[in-house]
Amino acid sequence: MGLKHLADLDGGAVDLAGAFNASPNPYVLLTPDLRIAGANQAYLDVTASTREAIIGRPLFAAFDSGPGESAPENVRQVKASLEKARDSGQRDHLALVRFSIARTTSAGASVMEERFWSATHTPILNAEGEVIWLLQHTTDITELERLRQRIETTHGASSTSALDAMIGGNVLERARIVQEDNLRLANERNRLVDMFMQAPGFVAVLAGPDHVFQFYNDAYRRLIGHRDVEGRTVAEALPEVTGQGYIDMLDSVFETGESVQGQASLVQFQRSPGEAPNSAYVDFVYQPIRDSDGRIVGVFVQGHDVTDAVEATQRQKLMIDELNHRVKNTLATVQSIAVQTARSHVDPRTFAEGFQARLLALSHTHDLLTRSHWEGADLGAVFKHETEAHGAYRVTLNGLPVALDPAAALSLGMVFHELATNAAKYGALSTPEGRVLVDWFVTDQNRPVLHLSWRETGGPPVVAPARRGFGSRLIERNIHHDLAGEVKLDYASDGFSADFSIPLDRGTHS
Repeated sequence: MGLKHLADLDGGAVDLAGAFNASPNPYVLLTPDLRIAGANQAYLDVTASTREAIIGRPLFAAFDSGPGESAPENVRQVKASLEKARDSGQRDHLALVRFSIARTTSAGASVMEERFWSATHTPILNAEGEVIWLLQHTTDITELERLRQRIETTHGASSTSALDAMIGGNVLERARIVQEDNLRLANERNRLVDMFMQAPGFVAVLAGPDHVFQFYNDAYRRLIGHRDVEGRTVAEALPEVTGQGYIDMLDSVFETGESVQGQASLVQFQRSPGEAPNSAYVDFVYQPIRDSDGRIVGVFVQGHDVTDAVEATQRQKLMIDELNHRVKNTLATVQSIAVQTARSHVDPRTFAEGFQARLLALSHTHDLLTRSHWEGADLGAVFKHETEAHGAYRVTLNGLPVALDPAAALSLGMVFHELATNAAKYGALSTPEGRVLVDWFVTDQNRPVLHLSWRETGGPPVVAPARRGFGSRLIERNIHHDLAGEVKLDYASDGFSADFSIPLDRGTHS
């Protein structure tokens, strides 16, 4: 052992380490991570080993039960019993386990000899109740087990009853049955735990009137933000849910025995320290857990995180509402175009041409917005769509990218269409030498304002119109009314020009 603990007994000193080593019963002392810390002489004798060979080594590196097919299961049984004693702080027993030990033959060869053991694993605690050692006490019952097997083989299973009676009345058979039952129950429990842990829905077991977490699966851990809540009350582990009504529902289930359920119920979880709570939507059921006497001892929590489905439904409703709104606005725009075009075109043929051209302009901008899922469009892209039919080299665009919201994109698309149409009919784009220069920039990033200029050069002499036509009215209406901006149209003789000033932070507009 290397350490001696002395105790006074009736005034005399007792060498506990010496007593440990002198015991005829085999003992080995293990650390909580199952390394060999000490062994008495009886253990060294029965395992045919030396202290120098095993001290400090992992138990199952020093003794591995050999290469046989049953070796892994033999190791698993012993390891499981040791871990159970360590984790529970309670003594655990193995009534019968097969575990081979290395022996050296008279010829000097090393062989694995099959042995049968009965083992007791005892946790040793410190003053704080923590497990600091594990003491394994083993009894080699190989000869007794072989005798039982020989009698059973020769005379049948019933003949072993006398042997059992001699050593305590069916003790071996009872021990074997108890051990097999415990193993079967442990396997069933492990399968049940695995099933709950792998379930797609969240599961938790809460004990007592304070709702202490005894068990929860991976889905529940993900829901609450991967916090370790075992052994804590709901109020302690998830303080942010206090006041959201869920603890009151748990109290009701525990007090009345009546189940409670909710659908798409909003809950706020603070998944990381210091962060604002995040919203989640859950379908859940709280059910009472009763003991064998029918008393309520806890609450079983089961449910599903339906946040994605709820948010998808909300987005779909928002999109439908937005679509309805946009359809109404589009129809109103089409109606306005029809009325204004009719005022400017008495002849049905010219009305049809003008009306169709303006609808196509509206359609082009709709196409741009559809590609961005109606999140907006770039100013340059809108310009290009409305002017490319006149030749890309004839319209020069100069400006950095500017993101337009859907309403601004639609209004400016119509404005650019009217400017290009007028230029093609009467202005710079009506002659081969004519050109259009478009420049824009944004000022005041805190409250951004778009400044844009349209300049025509190389076209025929400009004559100011005697009356305002539909195009100029549409431009002024869209800029003033729809975009809350300013516009100046200049019919200078050397070329038409238009200057726009449009705020980009108007908030949400139709």
